[in-house]
Amino acid sequence: MKKFLNFVMLSASLTVATSASANELTKLLNQVKADRISEAKLDKKREAEFIAARADKQALLKKAKQELANQNARNKRLTDEYAANEITLAQKEVELDSAKGTLGEMFGVSRSAAADAFGQISSSIVSAEYPGRGEALTRIANSTEIPALEDLEELWFALQTEMTKSGEVSQFTAEVTNLDGSKSTESITRIGTFNLVSDNGYLTYNDEVGQVQPLAKQPAGYISGTASSFFNTSSGYEAVYVDPSRGGILALETRKRTLMEFYHQGKEVGYAITVLLILGCLIALERFVVLGAMSAKIKAQEKNLDQPNENNPLGRLLKIYHDNKSVDAETLELKLDEGILRETPKVDRGINLIKMFAAIAPLMGLLGTVIGMIMTFQTITLFGTGDPKIMAGNISLALVTTALGLICALPLILIHSIIAGRSKSVLQKLDEQSAGLIAAIAEKESK
Repeated sequence: MKKFLNFVMLSASLTVATSASANELTKLLNQVKADRISEAKLDKKREAEFIAARADKQALLKKAKQELANQNARNKRLTDEYAANEITLAQKEVELDSAKGTLGEMFGVSRSAAADAFGQISSSIVSAEYPGRGEALTRIANSTEIPALEDLEELWFALQTEMTKSGEVSQFTAEVTNLDGSKSTESITRIGTFNLVSDNGYLTYNDEVGQVQPLAKQPAGYISGTASSFFNTSSGYEAVYVDPSRGGILALETRKRTLMEFYHQGKEVGYAITVLLILGCLIALERFVVLGAMSAKIKAQEKNLDQPNENNPLGRLLKIYHDNKSVDAETLELKLDEGILRETPKVDRGINLIKMFAAIAPLMGLLGTVIGMIMTFQTITLFGTGDPKIMAGNISLALVTTALGLICALPLILIHSIIAGRSKSVLQKLDEQSAGLIAAIAEKESK
């Protein structure tokens, strides 16, 4: 009985489970059917879209083919027109040449004259005062048509203006671009078509940038000084150097080396020679002052021989004489000679140094010459002789030091002669007075 009950319960459970599984399968079947219907609808929609797009592509293709046919027809038409225009253009050029006649020659002449005038006027310093004069000439020179009467008049006026202004001296105010890039407004005097001058010297006109600029270096002082004087003159006549080559000669003048630049090319040897010259001149100056004062005191002492003053050599000799009046002439002579020997170094002091400097200076110049030549040969060994500028500095050293040595020696020799003459005159004066004193004592002894 118990087994029967268990079988009934198991059967009931299986029946319930089977019923639940059947419901799930039914739902799954219904879902598959529903999805199948949806997919079929989606496929039909996609098929319809594809068919519509295919029709559009066919329409686009047909439109493109039509446009290609139109462009080919347009190309053929334009090609025919171009060929026809070429024939017409050739015919018109023949007609133009026939119509121009002799005007064609005038066209070429006017263009050539305008080009030449533009080159002259654009670089002229008159353009610094009257800028923008070359615009009309540029238009005429670059024109491809026969110039009109107004263009020919512009060319005429430009040439006439240049000729007129070349004979004038005028003053105007313009902006000057300084060497450091700064700009300042200055008053400028234009001398024809030759030069521009200001209170600071000569100026130049840079036609490439249309600016007035100072020279990189002013010419020699005697040239630039006349420019400043001419600029500051308000009336009358004033001499000034002008450059008829429109800046060429002035540029060469600025490239010339000044005396100071030549001097510095001597370098250390040149500086040493200069030191010798300065020392010699200082010694000479001191000797001039001392010997001049000594001569003056000796002249004053000569007027009063009875009252010796020890501030001068003659006074000190007289003091020896007055202190030794009682001795004989030979003893007095010895004492006076001793006094003169004591005074001689004071009188001759420094004179031999001047003579020595005068002898050393040319030798130092010769030393600089040898050093310069050695450096020149060394440069030739390293770089060859292709560029003379490389050797120019060393050759300058060789030549400048020789010149400096001679320049130093010549005045020192002259100064030494003058100083030596003065010292000899002082010593001669002492010898004369000493001989006179000795003669006075000898005369007393003979009586």
